[in-house]
Amino acid sequence: MESITKNRQSLDTLRAMVARAYGKDQVPSGTAEWVHELGHGWFNVAYRLRLRDGYQAVLKVAPPAGVEVMTYERRAMATELAALSLLAATDVPVPTVDFADSSRELVDADWFVMPYVDAENYGVIRSSLSACEQDKLDAAVGAATRSLNALTGPAFGPLGGPGVATWRQCFLGMVSDVLHDGERRAVELDHAGLRALVAAHADCLDEVTGPRFVAWDLWSSNVLVRDGRIVCVIDHERAFYGDPLIEAGFVATEQPSFGNPTAFVRGYGKAAFTANERARRRLYNLYLTATMVIESAYRGRAGSSQQQWARDRLSEAVAAL
Repeated sequence: MESITKNRQSLDTLRAMVARAYGKDQVPSGTAEWVHELGHGWFNVAYRLRLRDGYQAVLKVAPPAGVEVMTYERRAMATELAALSLLAATDVPVPTVDFADSSRELVDADWFVMPYVDAENYGVIRSSLSACEQDKLDAAVGAATRSLNALTGPAFGPLGGPGVATWRQCFLGMVSDVLHDGERRAVELDHAGLRALVAAHADCLDEVTGPRFVAWDLWSSNVLVRDGRIVCVIDHERAFYGDPLIEAGFVATEQPSFGNPTAFVRGYGKAAFTANERARRRLYNLYLTATMVIESAYRGRAGSSQQQWARDRLSEAVAAL
């Protein structure tokens, strides 16, 4: 997808990055056939690289220094690297990191490289699969999400800190940040009304007492599959310590326009939802859909069909509360 946050680089710069990460002997020669931009993401630019010896890697580059991003997206690449380090200890397959550079010497942003995974994007191919195949993979995503959520943190909030002692304080701060982002870009929303609505239902957040690793962005489009199995879960830059119920797979339990959550919930091992859990999930849907509306302005997509779709989902979330 196209976005103003994509920090594209020249071939000469890409060659310099390869040299720094893998050594000068690995720098490809000739034309640009060794590099291919992966266009699926909406935030970082990513390239598939074929090095001189045939090794294939993926290079991710954070947004340019001069492009304004949302509050929770600041230091997103550092968050992803921290997440990958943590998740290496789980049974969920995630990328390894070959090399990371935050020096800003070659480009005006952080970047890192990882091995290329030869697999298909589940979000891209899902509609071409049979109902049985979808069910199996959705359940597998649920099980993987539960494994990630088993990791505990020292406090609620960013993986790298500083965190806070309560989930209520953390989540209300997240809502405040995203609505402030909307006001900064003059996104047409009832910001005061949304703040008041969240505050009126915030008591349900106090039931959450233990910070857990939350991927938050684990949609089917961030799952790579091969032969009917998950082989890699990617894009962990939005991770934090919070309430596992805020995970993407649970969105549709309160908002069917996001799909059918049955297989995911079964794979996760969640038998039923209490009244408190349903109330929390409605709050999380409001936060998610408001974020989706506001981020369109930060991607240069204000007024787009994507933003209108998000506005419709926000209206649903507000009505549910």
